[in-house]
Amino acid sequence: MRKTNYTIKELPLEDRPREKLISYGESKLSNSELIAILLGSGTRGRTAIELAQDILCQSSGLIGLADLSIDELTQKKGIGQSKASRLKVAFELGRRLSDFSPAKKTILRSPIHAVDYMQSRLKLKKQEIFLVVLLDIKSQVIKVEEISKGGLAKSIVHPREVFKTAIRASAAGIILGHNHPSGNTTASSEDINITNKLIEAGNIIGIKVIDHLIIGDNSYLSMREEGLINC
Repeated sequence: MRKTNYTIKELPLEDRPREKLISYGESKLSNSELIAILLGSGTRGRTAIELAQDILCQSSGLIGLADLSIDELTQKKGIGQSKASRLKVAFELGRRLSDFSPAKKTILRSPIHAVDYMQSRLKLKKQEIFLVVLLDIKSQVIKVEEISKGGLAKSIVHPREVFKTAIRASAAGIILGHNHPSGNTTASSEDINITNKLIEAGNIIGIKVIDHLIIGDNSYLSMREEGLINC
């Protein structure tokens, strides 16, 4: 990488990210400039903007960067725990804001509606992520919870973890969902067995498991529509 012999303070005022933010607003800043403000500083020989450009390039853009854990971020040159923490907090606030809609709640009345709602959270992920969408009695979304990462076979998707947050939120029903990074949406025997166990647990405590969706690159499978589960 090319090394610089100047700092951001030596750039013209109109080219400094923080000053541009104050003068023109956040919409006028590039992704690397926004990330540079979060980083706060660069490294020896590299400005914060150049460091931001480096990690965006190495992560294949914002989506890849947002998906990295603290440990993965700190493996990148110039990113310590402080910088990594600021990045994770910023992405988490953005995710929470996207879930918040006080004026109009999202209603999920069919699998395709649920797929559209989940896809932005699951598409392009490099590992399996298991989500639970909590619904009220009118099928309105209360919230979305990430239960596990790494695949159903490798991680424990226990009824206790799935229903703990549903009970706290007074959910009437839940929709399960996970992605297959391979793009193949075929349900495995593990997928089906775990889903039926969760359905049984839901019936006992009075929270209906409405469906389990498997999300691929450009396709999905509804276990309920395919008759693979007992809901």
